[in-house]
Amino acid sequence: MSQVTPEVLWAQRSSNTDPEKNFIYLTISVPDIPKENLKLDLQPTSLTFTGHSDTLKRTYHLELTFYAEIDPAESKTHHTARNVELKLRKKELNDEYWPRLLKESKKVQFLKTDFDKWVDEDEQNEAPEDDFSQFGGGAGGMGGMPGMGGGDFSGIDFSKLGGGDMPIGGEDDEEDSDDDGDMPALEGQEDVKEDAKVEETTKAAA
Repeated sequence: MSQVTPEVLWAQRSSNTDPEKNFIYLTISVPDIPKENLKLDLQPTSLTFTGHSDTLKRTYHLELTFYAEIDPAESKTHHTARNVELKLRKKELNDEYWPRLLKESKKVQFLKTDFDKWVDEDEQNEAPEDDFSQFGGGAGGMGGMPGMGGGDFSGIDFSKLGGGDMPIGGEDDEEDSDDDGDMPALEGQEDVKEDAKVEETTKAAA
């Protein structure tokens, strides 16, 4: 069976004082590969990856030789159903970016810049840190931050409204659906609603 070279996206950060901000970020696009079918060998100057997808009947193989050394012990891997993400700690603290990911300067078709995570060298101090929150156990603690969906946005909107113009009842969807803005949000909501309906009926009859 022939082997396929997966697409690789990369970005980087650099620092001459903080090792935590001196890393390479790699994403290897390999869908539907269970962990038992995945082999990753990370060395100070190279990475070898092999993975087989039973559903796609495809074997992925990748060999990279890095421009400079990394620290495998301080590097992290995050495996998902769509890809393998790696945060590789650069061994040498340096403010300057690596000029390229690979030792050889020739262009390879499978390697692309990860523009979602890339920032220019002189702008990286202003870059948001939550791009990499899934590493080091950050995913659980971040709540819904990575990959926010519509539900999370609506939650944020409601909290802003609740703390602003609508201090009472602003977060109660049930009250909103009643189309009765004058009714306060009391503990016995059901009783209030029933009383209101009786009053309306009485008014209508009168």
